[in-house]
Amino acid sequence: MVRPTFFAVFAAACVSGWAAEPVDLSAVHRIRTEAFENSKVMETLFHLTDVHGPRLTNSPGHRKAGDWAVKRLGEYGLDNPRLAKWGPFGRGWSHTKFQAHLIEPGYQSIIGFPMAWSPGTGGVITAEAFHAPMKEEADLAKYKGKLRGKVVLIDSVRATPMRSAGLGRRYSEKELDDIVATLPEAKPPASDREKRNRWQGKRNSFLKEEGALMMVTTGYEGDGGTVFASSAGSYNEEFPDPPPSIAITPEHYNRVVRLIEKKIPAKLQVEVDAAFHAETKDSFNVLAEIPGRSKRDEVVMLGAHFDSWHGGTGATDNGAGSAVMIEAARILKTLGLPMDRTVRLALWSGEENGLLGSKAYVKETFADPKQMALTAQHGKLAAYFNVDNGGGKIRGVYLQQNDMARPIFDAWLEPFRDLGARHVTIRNTGGTDHLSFDAVGLPGFQFIQDPLEYSTRTHHSNMDTYDRIVPQDLQQAAAIVASFVYHAANRQEMLPRKPLPKPRPDEDKKKEPND
Repeated sequence: MVRPTFFAVFAAACVSGWAAEPVDLSAVHRIRTEAFENSKVMETLFHLTDVHGPRLTNSPGHRKAGDWAVKRLGEYGLDNPRLAKWGPFGRGWSHTKFQAHLIEPGYQSIIGFPMAWSPGTGGVITAEAFHAPMKEEADLAKYKGKLRGKVVLIDSVRATPMRSAGLGRRYSEKELDDIVATLPEAKPPASDREKRNRWQGKRNSFLKEEGALMMVTTGYEGDGGTVFASSAGSYNEEFPDPPPSIAITPEHYNRVVRLIEKKIPAKLQVEVDAAFHAETKDSFNVLAEIPGRSKRDEVVMLGAHFDSWHGGTGATDNGAGSAVMIEAARILKTLGLPMDRTVRLALWSGEENGLLGSKAYVKETFADPKQMALTAQHGKLAAYFNVDNGGGKIRGVYLQQNDMARPIFDAWLEPFRDLGARHVTIRNTGGTDHLSFDAVGLPGFQFIQDPLEYSTRTHHSNMDTYDRIVPQDLQQAAAIVASFVYHAANRQEMLPRKPLPKPRPDEDKKKEPND
């Protein structure tokens, strides 16, 4: 059990001058006690993963998870829990069966899963495997007339070197100090997503025109039974659907390729039941509030993305973040801590497809980044806090180049120094929903989290499950988020803001398939 050491913290604060930014140590003590001694965060994660996972946007599992979250938030006493519609998004997709076997020249059960937005097989298919590495459009001509009736393996053999160290790790103090010391980096170049999507569409069309029965990939990383993969098709019906498509572990993939290279016929047997869900084009975000007192028209937001990929149950990406935010809201409501500003919880969908749910909410509520015409509510948002870097405990905060917030966050983290959270860095971090707020000049922040196994085992993989979560890390994160939200809600002024960005008329100019 973690015990707070507040007298030591307070003494250090007085010496350092940290007390210039007021911190309610009594409230922090109550928050920490509730977070560690009466935690509900793993119970929440169980329902989001084992019961209602995975949560691919607009899939039946996503909808059931949303309904459960609304019900549970209501039971916790939050106001107006609801599914807030946004859209259009496009087709949902789900699968209910997968089996794959090598049956010639010998039997082997194959580890893998179907790729999202690819059709089912319509029963068991048994066919010869054909190796046709396809990296660019020029490769397609080499296989014309050769793929009909085949299960086509589209990747080269991927090396699986021995791992000399474990898959999980925590940041060292030196690594964290290096993160803090790093100056703001230049904005990374935009990914060539349009080129990639065009290539994916051409490949899908080619495989179907050539009569391939199935496409098989080894994913983009992983070994030892871990498969990292996401989609082969798109929620957007304007893009070509692939043939039935699966991703399998590289050890099994490589065996099949070696057989083919040695001119030994390899035969696979595969069955996939999958369905597109086109009946509802719109999607939803989950929203709920704790009304404020004297400044209830001003808002502090906390959020995480609710959707997931489908290979696992979406635990570290991002059931963990969603559970932490639900737990932080529960803690604040349960303790009845007085808060001047309204607290709004948001659980986003469509994040895995390009931050779509948070972008839609920000556009409707605050500003469209294309024109930067601000709504009245734009001036009422005090801050937005996000969790979406796996299940690791919080070690600090990315300022997103808002150096004016540094002394504030330094003060708010001080009572959690004994739990390993003390680092504030000017750096940007990307890839998740705080960017939607930052894009229109709102103070949006993501926390620094220990990596654990996020990039090595769980991110978009079949191992993204409840079992990969460390409960104490989520409890620590919930306590810190609740404290940040509480102090932001009661701070005399809202958090400082960077200058407004210029309009970006080309924002979301092209409608694209999956991220």
